[in-house]
Amino acid sequence: QVQLVESGGGSVQPGGSLRLSCAASGYMFANLGMGWYRQAPGKQREVVANISSIGGTTNVVDSVKGRFIISRDNTKEMVYLQMNDLKPEDTAVYYCNGVYRQFVWGQGTQVTVSS
Repeated sequence: QVQLVESGGGSVQPGGSLRLSCAASGYMFANLGMGWYRQAPGKQREVVANISSIGGTTNVVDSVKGRFIISRDNTKEMVYLQMNDLKPEDTAVYYCNGVYRQFVWGQGTQVTVSS
């Protein structure tokens, strides 16, 4: 089983930046495609970005394209989400998981964008 621990969230003003981190342990991390997801109040959890097992392929949803960058460090078993030019609509709890959402969800990290 994979344990997922997200960190790096916080409160920022519109236009600000944050870097989220996800520590994933307990499995062959380097073999896993990983993703970042978010859930805003009253909304379903949605995928934000994903990255292939060795990091050669990344995808982000249109709403964050050009602003968010997903990356990973397999030597540290970490996945990152660099978030730039944050907007109020990015406010949500952010989670990481496999691309098939196959692991138990971590506690997530809260991101609040407000002036």
